[in-house]
Amino acid sequence: MLTEKQMHQYAEVLFWGLKTARKEPFRKNDNILVRYEWAALKMAEIVQIHLLKQSLNPILRLEQTPVMERNFLLNGNDSQLRFIAPGERELFQNLQGLIALRAPGSLTHLSDIDPLKISKPIMARKPLGEIMDHREEKGLFGWTLCLLPTPALAKHSGLSLRQYTNQIVRACYLDEKNPVQIWQNIHDQALKVKKWLNRMDILHLRIVSPNMDLIVTPGKDRLWTGISGHNIPSFEIFFSPDWRGTEGVYYADQPSFRSGNLVEKVRLIFKKGEVREVRARKGAEFVEKQIRMDKGSRRVGEFSLTDKRFSRINCFMASTLFDENYGGRNGNCHLALGSSYPTYAGDLRQLTKAKKAKLGFNDSALHWDLVNTEEKTVTAYLKNKKEVVIYSRGMFQTDL
Repeated sequence: MLTEKQMHQYAEVLFWGLKTARKEPFRKNDNILVRYEWAALKMAEIVQIHLLKQSLNPILRLEQTPVMERNFLLNGNDSQLRFIAPGERELFQNLQGLIALRAPGSLTHLSDIDPLKISKPIMARKPLGEIMDHREEKGLFGWTLCLLPTPALAKHSGLSLRQYTNQIVRACYLDEKNPVQIWQNIHDQALKVKKWLNRMDILHLRIVSPNMDLIVTPGKDRLWTGISGHNIPSFEIFFSPDWRGTEGVYYADQPSFRSGNLVEKVRLIFKKGEVREVRARKGAEFVEKQIRMDKGSRRVGEFSLTDKRFSRINCFMASTLFDENYGGRNGNCHLALGSSYPTYAGDLRQLTKAKKAKLGFNDSALHWDLVNTEEKTVTAYLKNKKEVVIYSRGMFQTDL
């Protein structure tokens, strides 16, 4: 497990992430929601200390245990599954920040529960997420999250608990004297990459690997963004595409755990912007049910690339937070089914729901990142008819 010194360093990095993720500076007595799982109790105590020292108000909320979550889904009726507690909306309307401390006690406890039932509370809580999104777009809210090592995570990743802990330490630079400074340096280097990408007038991207050949269309008024403090760790640079311009085959060679279910070797075939066919070595039926969650769940909400020069993650971690930031030999790309982030080049305050729809930003209660770690080439086809290889050998093709 993490030492107390490492947890204090982690808390410092999280606070750096929280400040970086929010456009406006925090003010004295701002409200910060701290969500934590049982195995993250000690970390929550340390985060509380750091927030209090910054004159912020930590609001501590323990998440359901695996037993509680399973009991809820097995025994709750339709009304209970969609229930939002009194005061929840008011709380979210008055938050200035959120720190989530993930430390799952189980990854498979929901494997025998109907995915459509699992989706009901997710969809019911979507309006709360929209409140946070709207506040963030106005610069009034920021969030970040991290992962703590647990026996369940170690078991499903094929690592010992010590090995898993060491991966977290290395990935988050907690073995360095000044992790916050390293994160700031990575942030500054990523800014150069994003500026390089955003200067290109891209018509579409073509992503080719041994098992994938996919067209992704950025669409009008898009920005490449990422390494913005929102996730610790986060090394991805991404945009939310115009979902209508997605064609071809996407392949996720990396396994994925979601809602207590494991899927492996997922192949998605897109036609006219939507998934028309699903294949998988394991979990195809679960994937099919997930993409029937709502109208937007079979569409693309995000496309991302990770440069291996940033990321020290070199093994499967059984957690999307780490797996979508895999570095290894080839870096990674990942594609998210479902909701999009407002990676908009204009004034976010003017990005209405109607304008999002017109620009092809996807809307859904689902957001599921599926990761490809194969060797790949990503070519940008520009509107001036030129072609530029922007990513190969696991790296963006620009100097850092």
